[in-house]
Order: sequence, then structure tokens, then C-alpha cells
Amino acid sequence: MEHVVIKARHNGPYKITGPVTVIDADGAEYDLSGVREPIALCRCGGSTTKPFCDGTHSRIGFEAAERAVRKFG
Repeated sequence: MEHVVIKARHNGPYKITGPVTVIDADGAEYDLSGVREPIALCRCGGSTTKPFCDGTHSRIGFEAAERAVRKFG
């Protein structure tokens, strides 16, 4: 069975590969038919096609922490 991989791109979107369902805040499922992998989800908050990335991060100079942080305790 194929598994889902989510990768935070350097100062860019989350790139998602594998079988995934995207659901909005109201519980409605986005139609992903015809959408090619990887799916890019916005991380900067500036996309006009949220939750999907439209490339705005590169125009607004978005900077993000990409490294996984381990919590201890």
C-alpha cells in the first residue's frame, strides 16, 4: 500500500505525495480529480487558491522553519 509523504519545501509549500484527501473547515472534500502529484499546500498564508499553493510565497519573501523540532519531556 502506498503511503503519504509530506515535505516542507525551503521557504515554500508543503508538498504531498501519495493517496490523500483534503477536507475544508466545513467538512467538504476538495475535488482532486485532475490534480497531479505532488499536491502543494500553502504555508505562507498569501495564496489566493488556499489551501493550495499559487506561488505567492516567492513574491512576498516568505521565510519558514523547515526543520523538525523534537520535543522532550
